[in-house]
Amino acid sequence: MTTKIILTRHGHVEGIAPPRFRGRADVPLTALGVAQARASARRIAASWRTRAVYTSPMSRCVATGAAIAEACNVPSEVLGPLNDLDYGDWQWKTYEDIRSAVPKSFATWQTMPQLFRFPNGESLQDLAARAGDVWRYVLAHHRGQVVVLVGHDSINRALLMQVLDQPLSAYWRLVLEPCGISEIDFNEDTPAVLRINETSHLAGLGPT
Repeated sequence: MTTKIILTRHGHVEGIAPPRFRGRADVPLTALGVAQARASARRIAASWRTRAVYTSPMSRCVATGAAIAEACNVPSEVLGPLNDLDYGDWQWKTYEDIRSAVPKSFATWQTMPQLFRFPNGESLQDLAARAGDVWRYVLAHHRGQVVVLVGHDSINRALLMQVLDQPLSAYWRLVLEPCGISEIDFNEDTPAVLRINETSHLAGLGPT
């Protein structure tokens, strides 16, 4: 019995470029993000018989998931562990602000993320624990079905690293664009990653 997970990131929002630590800042989709969500919805509806959509609590993911759920004619629900990384005191600050203010801490996050905890926020270990909760929930409730998960680059990286059996130090090796699609099959409890960050359905919409 195969359980298929379609993993996607929310559409474009302010704070991606130039980059900010968005985290739990509840920023809405931009016009580009809305177009990306609709394109992803069309791609997913045309390719898989989806049974359920789960999203992060952040409105950018809820809106992306709603577009997908409508196209697939299935419900969309919030799943708390899909939330973005809690950047604590760094939330909504720009990368340049943090690099200038605390260069050593910023360098640790960029080069040894597995050793870093955000001030008054989370660590990658916390993120990995939440990713494990996501996998356990989906496999307990949706065996043999196709499920769409709409998260953030942070939690989606953690989910993929777990099924790829990669250490937390590999965090930056994965690039996940807004509304990029990844596909994971679980044959019983054995995962196989079929695609990562497919973005061909977003062609012509503009840069992310």
